[in-house]
Amino acid sequence: MHKTQVFISPEGDHYRTRLTHTMEVAQIARTIARALNLSEDLTEAIALGHDLGHTPFGHLGESDLNNIVCGGFRHNEQSVRVVEFIEKNGKGLNLTEEVIDGILNHRGKGNPKTLEGKIVQISDKIAYVNHDIDDAIRSGILKENDLPKEYTKILGDSSHNRIDFLIKNIIKNSYEKDNIIISTFVKEALYGLRQFLFENVYFSNNLAIERKKYCNIMLVADEQHETRRQCGSIAQLGEHLPYKQGVTGSSPVVPTTFFGPVVQLVRTLACHARGRRFEPVPGRHFC
Repeated sequence: MHKTQVFISPEGDHYRTRLTHTMEVAQIARTIARALNLSEDLTEAIALGHDLGHTPFGHLGESDLNNIVCGGFRHNEQSVRVVEFIEKNGKGLNLTEEVIDGILNHRGKGNPKTLEGKIVQISDKIAYVNHDIDDAIRSGILKENDLPKEYTKILGDSSHNRIDFLIKNIIKNSYEKDNIIISTFVKEALYGLRQFLFENVYFSNNLAIERKKYCNIMLVADEQHETRRQCGSIAQLGEHLPYKQGVTGSSPVVPTTFFGPVVQLVRTLACHARGRRFEPVPGRHFC
């Protein structure tokens, strides 16, 4: 779970990781579930498992795996594989259908069957939008005043105030309703901030150094695992591992051994710390 969110190898101990993100999602989701008299245990189980399938290097890593693996790679499906087929030496965890459904459908286009799953889905966005703003401010990429006033006037002028406002809005609109509801103008403001982050943080020139770190690391890792980059060989390996047709569709399982590049991550970062330089390999284009 110790995988970075936006900044790949930041200096400092206070940048978010997948672990701290998961904790924040669980905290927000449980608060909403408690106020709505829903199952806190189910909500927390979904929240704790929703990002288990994420790759290193954030969404950049997922994007590259999606291009490499036959049938594509989606972290929510991999999260289900982790809890059903990888944990406990392949035996999987004894989770309920509602937990699996919430994990599988936590992404924006998903449609969880339970209210608890819907809570985690919106809590995920509330958490990452606000803590990614925090990290961007901490890194010097943004200042609080840089955020669009049209959105901060609605949601609040700090991450704490925004999270508090969003939670209360969802509780107020969803109480004794058969759905999890957020006011239209509030949802537009939240998604407006999300779009602002995409344009000014996630895909901005400010993170070019971070992307370069990722590219160098992947180039080295790729050299060590060249045979597994071939689509046919990955599909062949996947044929020998179980996957649930009704849950993950026709996508082959990504073998756990495919994530050997993770081992290289520590070595590569250590080499960076010692000043070793990685030269691009001709014909390889990760960036």
